[in-house]
Amino acid sequence: MKINQAELDRKKQVLDHAKKELKTYFIGIDHIIDDLMDYIQIWYLIPELLSRPVIVNLWGMTGVGKTDLIRRLVKLLNFQDRFLEIELSNVDSTNFSTSVSAILSAGEMNDDKPSILLFDEIQRFNTIEIDGRPLPQTKFMDFWELLSDGKLSKKTRDNLDSYLVNFKFNKKYAEERKKSGEENVDMNPILNYWEADALRKMLGLDADIDEMMTWTQDDMMKILVEEKKKKTIYEPIDHSKTLIIISGNLDEAFSIAHKTSETDLDADIFYTYTKNINLVDIKNALSRKFRPEQVARFGNIHLIYTSLRTKDFEELIKREVSRVTNSIKEKFDIKLNIDHSMNTLIYQNGVFPVQGVRPVFSSVIDILEANLSKYLFKAITTNKKTITIKYDFAASKIVATVGSESIETPYVGRIDKIREANLEDTIANISVHEAGHAVAYIVIFNLAPLQLKSKIASSYASGFTFSHQIYDTKATLLSKIKIFLAGGIAEEIVFGKDNASVGRSSDRTEATILAIDFVRRHGFDSEFQANYTLDAAYSLDKDITDTDIEKMITQLVSETQQLLSDNKNLLVAISKDLMKKGTLEATEVATIAKEFGFNIVVEDEDYMEIPKYAQ
Repeated sequence: MKINQAELDRKKQVLDHAKKELKTYFIGIDHIIDDLMDYIQIWYLIPELLSRPVIVNLWGMTGVGKTDLIRRLVKLLNFQDRFLEIELSNVDSTNFSTSVSAILSAGEMNDDKPSILLFDEIQRFNTIEIDGRPLPQTKFMDFWELLSDGKLSKKTRDNLDSYLVNFKFNKKYAEERKKSGEENVDMNPILNYWEADALRKMLGLDADIDEMMTWTQDDMMKILVEEKKKKTIYEPIDHSKTLIIISGNLDEAFSIAHKTSETDLDADIFYTYTKNINLVDIKNALSRKFRPEQVARFGNIHLIYTSLRTKDFEELIKREVSRVTNSIKEKFDIKLNIDHSMNTLIYQNGVFPVQGVRPVFSSVIDILEANLSKYLFKAITTNKKTITIKYDFAASKIVATVGSESIETPYVGRIDKIREANLEDTIANISVHEAGHAVAYIVIFNLAPLQLKSKIASSYASGFTFSHQIYDTKATLLSKIKIFLAGGIAEEIVFGKDNASVGRSSDRTEATILAIDFVRRHGFDSEFQANYTLDAAYSLDKDITDTDIEKMITQLVSETQQLLSDNKNLLVAISKDLMKKGTLEATEVATIAKEFGFNIVVEDEDYMEIPKYAQ
């Protein structure tokens, strides 16, 4: 194969330009962009060398820019006409196709030419239920065929025969009508649109539909007979020159993804958690949704998004504010000076670490642009060329200076309003609940939790306790169950069982999942050594483990009650301080614990609690 060096150099320049543009547009994902561009080089530069498609997987929480990254890449590579976004699902949808091949045919891409396929939200195409049972599948089964070797069967023999039979029948019927004396019988009609379109795709003809609609059925019959003689039309279509992007949200790997409403969580703690998610974690998460042989077909190129850091969100807000100021300068020749206090207001009302960038965009509109109109109107009508805007947190108002005139607008952020609405009694309840988690964590691991919160933005007041990464072992699984149970049990100890709130619900769910895995998946229970999470062909009766799981959780509840009762003074002390301040950092928790004889360790968010295996 002879390589055109000039064309290769041109393509390399396109790739370099695309990488630069993507890094300029996106914030906090430079490592993803670098890896993606490295992996697609061979596909873009010399696709002729490929013997199977390039498969790249993108995993992350919502709002981190997975889909948008691929769309912009497609545009920068000028592949818009060879690009399809496909969402596969096990449930009924508006997509009437039942195979990937049919979707590609409809998009005129079921051929061997270079193309880009984005299979988005792939987690909705799970083949295994959450309890390990296999799902019956009839749709899109050729997806796995495509991932395996890049070849899709045409299955056109019966279709071609049906067209031949139909054309012959039409011709014979026309002859009989003519013999019977009927006039104006069209003995050789031209193809209609649907026939032309279907046959063009089926045979892979280069002719366009308009040209084919001038062909007669006799012309088409000759072509069909000739094509049937060629063995090639029955061969699978080779998609080895296709770039397949698989994208999805894997809550099984990103265990903090369910905290979508938490705007008060430290973005840097979230970032550290997601930074430590690796290939093994992703494959384990996939194994909860897909069969082992299917997981293997995803390949080993898995790009894992981290959540955005505090500085990434700050840079994003800064960029959006600059966009607004530049737009106002360009359209109205008015200079906007936005004080940093406005950026702070936008951050604390617009950043939900798990939801990514979208809430920030809407908050810039809600807080800055919506209030800007009245100041602009004033500047334009009084012919003033500068507007300065800042936020007075003490007085809860936006202060705008138009020329020399000051305009004050009372304003409380939407999330700040919710924070202020939290009642004293609910905060007290939450403080005890979170302190329960913290005390169990302190006693079991001798560690200070990273962060405690009891005053957060939530329509149903709630809080959270952020722990370090805990390496899963037989012992730590039991410990984590106790920590999950401790919140609700702390409420019972302090307020009485009848006053315990329903805030324990999600904790109990997490504890139950851990207990089920302890018995059914990991074999840590001496009475059940088989794996009770296999698919239908190998599965055992899971129900027989239920009684043992219930007994185990009941026993752990009893042990957690004893743990908290033994340390009730520490529980109450942390609860009172948390209620007063609304948030406690690790050092503050350590100071309180020291008063009660606990010299606990303060570690940063990168720390992992793991047995000293190397020693």
